[in-house]
Amino acid sequence: MRTFAMLVAVAFGAAAQQPPAVRQQVPDNIAPHAAPAQPLPYSHKTHVALGLECRRCHTNPDPGNQMTFPATTICMTCHSTIAKDKPAIVKLAEFARSSQPIPWQRVYQVTPGVTWTHRKHLAAGMQCVMCHGQVAQVDAMAENTSVTSMASCISCHQSHKVSTACQTCHAWPAS
Repeated sequence: MRTFAMLVAVAFGAAAQQPPAVRQQVPDNIAPHAAPAQPLPYSHKTHVALGLECRRCHTNPDPGNQMTFPATTICMTCHSTIAKDKPAIVKLAEFARSSQPIPWQRVYQVTPGVTWTHRKHLAAGMQCVMCHGQVAQVDAMAENTSVTSMASCISCHQSHKVSTACQTCHAWPAS
């Protein structure tokens, strides 16, 4: 019993020392969206459970508008030995050997007419879960949040006291 009490105390003490959890700020989509067909099965749930962070696979090169998909060499860092006989990993290894990028389908698309950049949002301290939701809980990535809706953008900008003027997100032709 004493050991159990010590384990509970340690668990609650560790939880108390953890930084507050980052919460999703963008609402879920009101209608379910199916995950797009991808060239390889990929589970964010499985990979995040192993301790991989978003930025390990998704980098933000110049000009910073979109996050990248991981290079096959990143995947092969582990999969040259882990699960290497599974059909999907064999296919992954073929992409790597041919130096071909995996033709992933983007899940979220920026609406035409919107000038948007991940870089500014990351620099402002936004974290992936705030807009994309609990990706760590999904096996197949789908458009689970309403992050691309104007209402979500305006609501978030208002809550963070950022400009909601039209030209913040929309380019205007020169007069």
